[in-house]
Amino acid sequence: MISVEHLTKRFGTKVAVDDLTLHVPAGELFAFLGPNGAGKTTTIKTLVGLLRPDAGRVLIAGHDIVREPIAAKAVISYIPDLPYLYDKLTGREFLEFVGRMYGLDPARRAEKIERLTERLELGEFLDDLCEQYSHGMKQRVVIAASLLHDPKALIVDEPMVGLDPKTARVVKDIFRELVQDSATVFMSTHTLSVAEELADRIGIIDRGRLVAVGTLDELKEQAGGRRGLEEMFLKITGREEGR
Repeated sequence: MISVEHLTKRFGTKVAVDDLTLHVPAGELFAFLGPNGAGKTTTIKTLVGLLRPDAGRVLIAGHDIVREPIAAKAVISYIPDLPYLYDKLTGREFLEFVGRMYGLDPARRAEKIERLTERLELGEFLDDLCEQYSHGMKQRVVIAASLLHDPKALIVDEPMVGLDPKTARVVKDIFRELVQDSATVFMSTHTLSVAEELADRIGIIDRGRLVAVGTLDELKEQAGGRRGLEEMFLKITGREEGR
């Protein structure tokens, strides 16, 4: 579903992503981990077409994100680390706008908005202007918008930031349901417990390079038998205490 082939992205002399090759198939929740400045967000922005690679390519469901951007973007959704809404629209108007962009017919659009409004408990706020929303409420509306067109690939950057525990549990359940329906979830997070709980596989990027990828058991072996994901992460990235 998501294929990254020798991806390189530079900013001046700094190499933010260095020759990254990775394949995430349909029906997998992939957690993408790394220290601050490791290249996670740069990778994600390149996956969704917000940045152009300096070398290599990204394929989404077989579509090159640079050469076939409309076809690629039609099957993905992106949840950024900072939710952005149009302040002078209500939450309902924003969802209607997104549904129209994806070409959903009125009946399907209304049905999806109603279902997601109930699932994410948006009803009390949906007709308020977005400028009145808290960070957590904005995040819930953005998550709802990302699910309207039943994406084949959901790409998310720190999805749990600002969510209360109940909503975070709902979002985790939604992610697993997407995977069970053969969609792909590519999730970047600093919350190692979320990755440990949800991920089928985990990739660790450090200084722009993919330094480890595999299941928890496979990463445990690479990290010399470390038991928890935190210990594995610190060992693999060379950030254990005293180093």
